Amino acid sequence: MNLLRQPYPRDETPAHAWRLAFTFGVFVALFLWLFQPFGISTWQTDYKSVKIWGFGLIAFGVMVVNSVLLPRLAPRLFAERHWTVGREIVHILFQISLIGVGNRLYMIWLSTDTYALGWGWVWSLAVTFLVGIFPTAAAVMINYIRQLKRYQQQAATLSATLPPHPSATALPPTLPPVGGPEISPVPTQHTMLTLVAENEKDTFTFAPTKLLAIESSDNYCTIFYARNETLAKELMRSSLSRLESQLSDFQQSNHQYDSEAKTVSSSIFVRCHRSYVVNLEQVERISGNAQGYKLHLLRGQLIVPVARKYNDTLIAELGRQV
Repeated sequence: MNLLRQPYPRDETPAHAWRLAFTFGVFVALFLWLFQPFGISTWQTDYKSVKIWGFGLIAFGVMVVNSVLLPRLAPRLFAERHWTVGREIVHILFQISLIGVGNRLYMIWLSTDTYALGWGWVWSLAVTFLVGIFPTAAAVMINYIRQLKRYQQQAATLSATLPPHPSATALPPTLPPVGGPEISPVPTQHTMLTLVAENEKDTFTFAPTKLLAIESSDNYCTIFYARNETLAKELMRSSLSRLESQLSDFQQSNHQYDSEAKTVSSSIFVRCHRSYVVNLEQVERISGNAQGYKLHLLRGQLIVPVARKYNDTLIAELGRQV
């Protein structure tokens, strides 16, 4: 039962759902047309091949509704952070049941054939399950194992390449060492970061080394930062894109000054998910499950997911820190 509660990846792109629906529809139609099981071989009717391919069209249509339209109508229900192996199996069984109902209604529509009249509701659902349950269940398990091994191995490799984690309380030096070369002190505006809300009035100022991540939720963002080595939060009314732009402006300003003062930039802020921006310099460990990478910050007090579309960006930015 513990396996059913394990995280399972959901590909949220409509293109993937359309391809999967088309592939499954063709599989059902080809299987029935080539092997003609369940008494189809004795079915005497005009345009038999065309009618058999109608079952594939029904499978395609049901999957489009179930995998493309429903996730758009109920996005929270299909959110990946809540998706598990068990939910994926239930989703597939529900889908197969709908296909069975569609097949039965299709046979009623073809009720001029004696073969169609012999198919009851129980028989229609049973046949549909026999055709679809085994390949879909096998596909779920194979994909889960493949993705789990992939991300666990790659996460271990990435964790090994992480640079030494800086102290969360360390600040850039403001005075040159005695007897050393003269270096201009870092101005205050370059050691503190200020985020401004959409109303242009509410602000939040802190040392950039304290920032851990920012998470968006509807019209608000939660700023996660370190305070006395514990996780603290600040809520701000703003879009994530707006705050990400402010972080980018801060980094560019710091980089320009660093090139003149020969200092090191204090942090790297990277979008790693549709709902998250993370400070990569505060990442202590990277783990992985079937859904992808997980970034661990502040001794595991904060875990940030990485969306698969941002994998390349994450790996590239981590490589620049080494």
